[in-house]
Amino acid sequence: MKRYKSRLIRNVNGVLLLDKPQGISSSSLLRKINKLFCANKIGHAGTLDPLATGMLLICFGKATKFVKYLLNYDKRYKVIAKLGESTNTFDSDGVIVRVSSVQLNNNKLKQCLESFKGVQNQIPPMFSSLKYRGLPLYKYARKGITIPRKPRIVHIYNLNLLKKTENIIELDVSCSKGTYIRSMINDIGETLGCGAHVIALRRLSVGKYISSSMISINTLETIFYNDSFDDLEAFCKLDELLIPIHSIML
Repeated sequence: MKRYKSRLIRNVNGVLLLDKPQGISSSSLLRKINKLFCANKIGHAGTLDPLATGMLLICFGKATKFVKYLLNYDKRYKVIAKLGESTNTFDSDGVIVRVSSVQLNNNKLKQCLESFKGVQNQIPPMFSSLKYRGLPLYKYARKGITIPRKPRIVHIYNLNLLKKTENIIELDVSCSKGTYIRSMINDIGETLGCGAHVIALRRLSVGKYISSSMISINTLETIFYNDSFDDLEAFCKLDELLIPIHSIML
C-alpha cells in the first residue's frame, strides 16, 4: 500500500463531486476520502444511504462553511422500487414486514404518481440519521423503539415513470431539500394498497451540479496508489479534481 512520505495535514479548499458507490455509509466514505487528501477540514452535504449511489458533495477547508447552502439545493434521483413488499427500512436493506398481491393497471399507477407531485407533508423514516435526544433515529429503530416524527413539508417537482415491468417500477424524481425518497416510495406503495420499497437509488444531481462532473473513488485511488507520483504530484492531481469554492455561490 502506498504511504505518503509526509502525513502532514494539508490546507485543502474546494468541493469534490463524488460518485458514491453502493454498500458504504456516507460517513465511512468521508473518512476514506480524507485518507487520500490529508485535508485539515472535511465534511459532506447531504447524506446518502449505504444502498444509494451517486452524487455526494464533499467539502474541503473553507468550503465546509457553505454546507448549509448546499443542503438547501434541489436534487434529482433515479429510483427503482419493488411493489408488493414493504420493509421496515423502506428499502431492500431492511426486513420484509408485509407481502401483498399487486393488482393495478397503468392508469391507476400514473394517477397515484400524479398525486405525489407538488407540495407534500412527509414523515421522515425511523431508519434515518435524524437526531432525537442526541441519538440518530436508526439507533432507536434497531431496538424496536418508534419515536413520533413531525411531518415536514417537501416539494416533488417532477415524478416521471420511466419503466414498469411486472412489480418493478423505475422513476425519475426531482425534489426539494429534505425529501426522503424511501418514504415517498413507501407512501406510494401504501396509496396503491400493495406496499413498496426501494431496491436501487441513484442521486443524479444536486442543484446545478450534474452527474457528468462526478468523480469515482476508483479514480481517486488510482492517483493515490500510483507509485510514479511523489507526494506533491499526487496531491496536485487530486486537488485538480476539486471545484472552486466560488462555484457554490454562482
